[in-house]
Amino acid sequence: MSYDEAHGDDGAPRPQYRRLLAALERSDLLALRETARRHVAAEGASFGDDPFRIDPVPRVFSGEAWDALAAGLEQRARALNAFVLDAYGEQRIVGAGLLDARVIDEGEGYERALRGRLPPMAAPIAIAGLDVVCDDDGTLRVLEDNCRTPSGYCYAAAARRAVTAALPPVGVDPRELEEPLRELLAGVVRDAAAAGAADPVVVVLSEGPGSASAWEHERVARLVGGHVVTAGDLRLEGGRLLARTADAGAREVDVVLRRTDDEAVFDDAGEPTATAALLLEPWLGGRLGLVNAFGTGIADDKLVHAHVEEMVGFYLGEEPLLASVPTYDLGRPELLEEVLDDLRAHVVKPRGGAGGRGVVVCAHADDDTLERLRDELRRDPGSYVAQRTVALSCHPTVGDEGGLEPRHVDLRPFVFSGAGWTRAMPGGLTRVALEPGSLVVNSSQGGGGKDTWVLASEPPGV
Repeated sequence: MSYDEAHGDDGAPRPQYRRLLAALERSDLLALRETARRHVAAEGASFGDDPFRIDPVPRVFSGEAWDALAAGLEQRARALNAFVLDAYGEQRIVGAGLLDARVIDEGEGYERALRGRLPPMAAPIAIAGLDVVCDDDGTLRVLEDNCRTPSGYCYAAAARRAVTAALPPVGVDPRELEEPLRELLAGVVRDAAAAGAADPVVVVLSEGPGSASAWEHERVARLVGGHVVTAGDLRLEGGRLLARTADAGAREVDVVLRRTDDEAVFDDAGEPTATAALLLEPWLGGRLGLVNAFGTGIADDKLVHAHVEEMVGFYLGEEPLLASVPTYDLGRPELLEEVLDDLRAHVVKPRGGAGGRGVVVCAHADDDTLERLRDELRRDPGSYVAQRTVALSCHPTVGDEGGLEPRHVDLRPFVFSGAGWTRAMPGGLTRVALEPGSLVVNSSQGGGGKDTWVLASEPPGV
């Protein structure tokens, strides 16, 4: 049974939701939704040709609950950064017997040619977007780690502006989001820039207007005082990366925020990809900072996800503050048989990939799909992981008839890291499945977004 975010087992509103739900009872919910969606449309926020669909009912965390979650998120980001540096260095975690070498070496996102070559950097994963779900007893767990080019933080800010414009006074205030986001982005850019770049020239590398997240690329560029460019706007000259921008001639670039789908550094023949051919030389030479760095795809690997709690202990010497959804290495024969014996209780995922590609939710699959999956897992078990199925929590959402109806949600919070600091953005993007009973929360597949409130104050009686 799914956890109800806003109501207790007795049906009464949870303390952090009382004033919000009371205010919504007096409101025209369809009008609120229309106001919020008009506000988003006026900003132009979209995913390619699909509008960013916003629900006006925010998800609410008490300050205490959020601070506990943020501490776990930040700890996890520190451990993942340490792991990436180690994976391309001595691989101490392998030598200590805590991780099989194959977990790194066979990872789709592992760039073997970069081992021993990473330039000095504050944090290879400067921005992490972690997918967090709430299980049936209310425990928050990390479902996936997104460490290459995570998206969504500007959509979270757009959700905040839209909901602020739509909602009546509620009597509680969420913590500020937009100014902390600006400060965090400035911090990662500053710390990614090569030493001596007091006023770094920053570009957001995009695939252009056809990119699904092109709107966010423009917003990010504005927040960091930079420009959106495509590969055609860049050239390599004497080990320096030069960019042609609309308001100036060619200028040397100090920091690139990578937001393209071309994430690999080397192709199957061992040659640099088109993007790497531009960025690799100045990056390895210490003249260019990358957000995020090349090679961070190994931390996205679904099998690496199974070991992050061990990494916290190994690299940080701490007990994990935030649990992962249990994840099983199907390359281990005993775990493969355990999963095959109870396949419908699991979700099976390819080790690499993103956006739900290749994922099988076995509880909803037909018999033919499961039989083909069994054959594939026996043929190539090391290319997959399995996770126990988690019933996504439910949150009150405006239905088409104008009432509040439960819809499944997850959370994508964002963690920013620089030289000696790691900090979670206050709140994040709550993703919501807008259709009754649906588990699809991705905006690219018909899902939507909610504002995420972290209460700044909790008045008496709340």
